[in-house]
Amino acid sequence: MLKRSLSLAIAAGIFISIGGAVFLSCENSVVGAVFFSVALLSICFMGLYLFTGKVGFLAVSHTGREIAEVALTLLGNLIGTFVGGILVSAAKPKLMENAVARCLPRLEMGVLPILITAFFCGILMYTAVAIYKEKGSPLGIFFCVPVFILSGFEHSIADMFYFFCARMFSGEVFLFLLLVVIGNAVGGMFIPALRRLAEEKNV
Repeated sequence: MLKRSLSLAIAAGIFISIGGAVFLSCENSVVGAVFFSVALLSICFMGLYLFTGKVGFLAVSHTGREIAEVALTLLGNLIGTFVGGILVSAAKPKLMENAVARCLPRLEMGVLPILITAFFCGILMYTAVAIYKEKGSPLGIFFCVPVFILSGFEHSIADMFYFFCARMFSGEVFLFLLLVVIGNAVGGMFIPALRRLAEEKNV
């Protein structure tokens, strides 16, 4: 379990790094947001592990094994985005500059705005993955990913890539990412919890 989960999560982190790199490369934010979708599309089609795509389902089933798997996924995503961020910044200094410009305003956000924007991103990421799993359709990915980016909602794994690409490491960065992880987790579990509640009421 450990080796498999970690490997699939690291691979997902690499794909998020690719999505982040193409976004940083595009002068047009709409174009960049649309092409970022290649990350989640690849992750879903290849069966990789992404924290924001898995954590929401803990609202429905949360055995010790499943919780451990989500925790390992978060660690693997962090490793993958660290590798991706460092490599991209080394190969493309301009993208490192763009990442710095993207990261600095985030460190000026208050706790509540961070949690709220991460919460809504969590909802969208759960929705994208749930539509793919339940309907076999990538439409949720193609729409939800650009929407969270263009709305300015915070995605913990994408933010890891941006900070690593910017080579920004500090306690302030860690706190920001921790808050985004919490917001993504709560947001991701919000809709499935409501769906489960509705099913219980119908019974």
